[in-house]
Amino acid sequence: MHKENYNINIICFCNKNISNALEELKSFFGFNLHLNYKNFNNLKQENINAIISDIENSKKLSSLNFNKPKILIQENGKTLQSKDKYSLIIKLPLNLTQFNQDVINICKKFEFKNNSLISIKDYILDKNERTLKKNNIHLKITEKEINFIENLHASSKPLSREFILKNIWNYSADADTHTVETHIYRLRQKIKNQFKDNSFIKNSKKGYLL
Repeated sequence: MHKENYNINIICFCNKNISNALEELKSFFGFNLHLNYKNFNNLKQENINAIISDIENSKKLSSLNFNKPKILIQENGKTLQSKDKYSLIIKLPLNLTQFNQDVINICKKFEFKNNSLISIKDYILDKNERTLKKNNIHLKITEKEINFIENLHASSKPLSREFILKNIWNYSADADTHTVETHIYRLRQKIKNQFKDNSFIKNSKKGYLL
């Protein structure tokens, strides 16, 4: 099997039998598998894409504040109490090709989704779903509106009407700036109606800001 490495790091907390089996197979995986990792408390999440565990070690993992995919390897004859907390459950015997692809897909899907989310004030801007969210309330917005909010969030100073006109709504420099004001007014009304928030987008003498 050709191994294509996606720079994915997986930590394994499994019993000796599973760990030994994975040790023999890890050269075929398209991810970096770190075995015999014992120290739960020193786990640095920023360097890890997912955790693989067996049923016994999953009890220890439940106490961790780990917000990335958890993958369970379930041995024959061992009962799993709850499936909700796992992104993927693999039953033995292992299908090597399927296991490799499933782990990679889970990690890439999580990374894609995570990169599409931006936290702004009490809101979440979901670029993938094109929504602005707060307290389980969702507002559908356009791609231009997402781009506008994202630029406001990224800027340390107000964005001028001219900048917004040219770089976000892609109008020519000599277009009427009232066009920008109309677009922003509509967005403000959508946010106000959905979230009862009049101050999400603010005005200043130099332009707009969050």
